[in-house]
Amino acid sequence: MTPDMPARIFVTGTDTGIGKTLVSSLLVTGMEAEYWKPIQCGVEEITDREWVIRKTAIPEWRAYPEAYRLKHPLSPHAAARLEEMTIDLDSISIPPVSSSRPLIVEGAGGIMVPLNSHQYMVDLMKRLALPVLLVTSSRIGTINHTLLSLEILRLHGLEILGVVINGPRDCVNRDAIRDYGKVRILAEVEPMERIEPASLKQAFRQYFLKGN
Repeated sequence: MTPDMPARIFVTGTDTGIGKTLVSSLLVTGMEAEYWKPIQCGVEEITDREWVIRKTAIPEWRAYPEAYRLKHPLSPHAAARLEEMTIDLDSISIPPVSSSRPLIVEGAGGIMVPLNSHQYMVDLMKRLALPVLLVTSSRIGTINHTLLSLEILRLHGLEILGVVINGPRDCVNRDAIRDYGKVRILAEVEPMERIEPASLKQAFRQYFLKGN
């Protein structure tokens, strides 16, 4: 087990497209973990599960099927509505892990993205009750987005494992997030030229094991 990392982690983000799947892939590779994305929106191209399998080269059995696999690349509540269905949180439970490996669970969108008429991603996070890793960016605006996200997580009583900053390094934003957010910076992941098992393993060692 990687030092200071729990056996099960929920990876969320301050926005969609913020780097949750990349960070999940780093954790899957570095921790030799299994992967699960409960809700997938958009399946016409490659899904996040398929992307993780392809980039990490893990066998398919280490990436569990989605609980909801929705066709349209929209917010979960909207994608489900187009298919005339409702996302039922009571139907979503952590899959029976098939080995002693850690499990990385990836959310869809951000913390407050709606899942149905009255529940949000944060409600799924509360149901699963896993330590939360928050992925954010290094670009301008990230301080506000990250502090708001941390506030919501704390209001809902969720355990915050720490923050991963994805993008070119910015020490001003990093220090502000750490100090004002009173949170641990787990890693600063810089842009990767190639994403493959070897580079993911190297990046995990470089960014997560150097004592951030």
